[in-house]
Amino acid sequence: MSLEVGIVGLQSSGKSMLFAALTGARAHGEVGMAAIPDTRLLQLAEVVHARKVTPAAIRVVEVRGTGPELLGKLRQVDALLVVLDGFSGTRVPEDDLETLKLELLVADRDHVERRLERVAKQAKSGDAKLKQEAEELERLLAHLDSGKTLADWGDELPPELEPLTRKPLLSIVNGPAGIDLQLEAELAEMTDEEAAEFRAGGESALASIVRRLAETLDLITFFTAGEKETRAWTLRRGRTAIDAAATIHTDIARGFIRCEVVRWDDLIEAGGHAEAARAGRQRLEGKTYVVEDGDVLNVRFNV
Repeated sequence: MSLEVGIVGLQSSGKSMLFAALTGARAHGEVGMAAIPDTRLLQLAEVVHARKVTPAAIRVVEVRGTGPELLGKLRQVDALLVVLDGFSGTRVPEDDLETLKLELLVADRDHVERRLERVAKQAKSGDAKLKQEAEELERLLAHLDSGKTLADWGDELPPELEPLTRKPLLSIVNGPAGIDLQLEAELAEMTDEEAAEFRAGGESALASIVRRLAETLDLITFFTAGEKETRAWTLRRGRTAIDAAATIHTDIARGFIRCEVVRWDDLIEAGGHAEAARAGRQRLEGKTYVVEDGDVLNVRFNV
């Protein structure tokens, strides 16, 4: 499943425009997919004569709601994309960002306090694990009351907390000092050729946002390259071949035998898979192989 980024911001800051611009025709309600631009993908597709080309994508959610509902939704995403009003003249983006961070800190503190109340009551039964968790939560609460965040907490956190202040946060200023989201939303409705002509060949500001998101989430891109379809996939840095196989399909991971690996530029230089194998540029790897950015994988598996 794709990693999920939640778009948040004050009312009328430009959240919906950013969501529409990032997801385009792929949007459905509050959820859509933001494609990650990668020039390597088209080069690979050309070499293997792919009939279909599919870019990697990040799942984007326009987080709506207020109070506990909003906070509950925010806890489910992997990162936060904050839209700040830099166009109306009535807001100071830097101040709004600090206010949001403070609200996340307060939400985490309240979350820890509520869990401590529940666990402390349950710990009266004499359960050693619950007593230990209660003691840890008390230390956490003192840590937060000192003005620090859960991101500053060096030890492992109880998984039930789902801390907001540990989530990667990327801010976007909507306005002259940042990105004109109104313009980007309009360009997203054009064809790629029309938009490129308007930009005089320059890169879309949205492409920069998506790349920054990928960097924030510490993602790498690997490829599967075949005539039927050539596709880019995202994977957390440091993950293995079996993780990559599961990203493609759980059945492939279940029946994993071995993985043929070739670097994307070696495949292009060789002119194809067979040629890369004959040149000794393709190698076999097992489940524990750590996938690198730019690897082209062909997973052999049993059905």
